[in-house]
Amino acid sequence: MGKERILIVDDEKEIRDLIEIYLKNEGYSIFQAENGEDALKILTQHEIDLIILDVMMPKVDGIEACIRIRNEKMMPIIMLSAKNQDIDKITGLSIGADDYMTKPFNPLELVARVKSQLRRYFKLNQQVERKANEIEIDELLIRADTYQVFVRGEEVKLTPREFAILELLAKHPGRVFSIEQIYEKVWNDLFFQSDNTVMVHIRKLREKIEENPSKPRYIKTVWGVGYKIEN
Repeated sequence: MGKERILIVDDEKEIRDLIEIYLKNEGYSIFQAENGEDALKILTQHEIDLIILDVMMPKVDGIEACIRIRNEKMMPIIMLSAKNQDIDKITGLSIGADDYMTKPFNPLELVARVKSQLRRYFKLNQQVERKANEIEIDELLIRADTYQVFVRGEEVKLTPREFAILELLAKHPGRVFSIEQIYEKVWNDLFFQSDNTVMVHIRKLREKIEENPSKPRYIKTVWGVGYKIEN
């Protein structure tokens, strides 16, 4: 992780400055706002990784600000409040806050919670990003970002062309691609009717990923049309 950006929102400058001192000591980049309205403006101008949000503030209070932020943003929100009743905590958490601390609070505990929330947030983002780059069909796993293919947990080495054909078919499950379409999309060139390049690559691809290439599980032939992968 780099220098994470934290927005402190509180109408008491002394509290904002105190929190900033502790967080800057940990290497974080700090933004301040004295109410929810200013906080919302900052969020339109800067990428923020975590928000420390007071509940009781003028103009736009923490509850309304949290609701409006959650409509668009998913970064962690730690709410601060002088209210220490369970119902207040439940309200804060139910509208989208990730954590809730009551005033007065221990700055070191707040720093620990900030670190915990950021770890969870970045780990989740990495999982989501990795999942978005993965295509899984039965026992076949394709990782588009690393150009890796796994069959039953074992990595299979493909050539760039073989990978491109597999990825093309896997990204459009059920769709039939003609030999001409595959050639022009993968080779980025015009197809010649007598060219059997695609068929040769499909055969080699099947030999690598299919348990029984003569009865393929993944790359199906649609006779007279082309090839497809069923999800």
